[in-house]
Amino acid sequence: MVRYIALLRGINISGKNKISMQKLKECFEELPFHEVKTYLNSGNVIFSTSETNISDITSSIESMIKKTFDLNIPVLVISQKSLQNALQKEPSWWNSKNKDIYDNLIFILPPATFKDVYDNLGRPNDQYERIENVENFIFWSFDRKNYQKTYWWAKTASSTISTQLTIRTANTVKKIINL
Repeated sequence: MVRYIALLRGINISGKNKISMQKLKECFEELPFHEVKTYLNSGNVIFSTSETNISDITSSIESMIKKTFDLNIPVLVISQKSLQNALQKEPSWWNSKNKDIYDNLIFILPPATFKDVYDNLGRPNDQYERIENVENFIFWSFDRKNYQKTYWWAKTASSTISTQLTIRTANTVKKIINL
């Protein structure tokens, strides 16, 4: 059995794309996946399966969500091991526990690449934010007080590439890696 993490993009935000985590968990168990856990209300599902084709796993989850919830939700499926490997390479400035800094991990949904994201969002504002690409994950931190001055803050939600991204805080990432 392989342990995977499914990240659903854009659910339960401002009353849009509402999905009950309990119902979602039950649907994952019916696929059938094992040892299913959800974390927070933002679409983090951790599960095990003997299936190793991530494309097939992703398709089955997206189909289930469409059928059950009548929503077209992009899903990123990654192995727990892949995320652990990326976190072992996290930059020293990321997840520093500094309350003035907001640390995030940007997950890029295939077929998009880091180059696509960077070309679309542009260079970050070095005075207020930092990024580092590691294995198609982007470690991104910014000054909480000056987030409006960052170049990436508004663009990650409104640019054409935004539909190819899902973002989780460092705390969420650290939690789901251990579930």
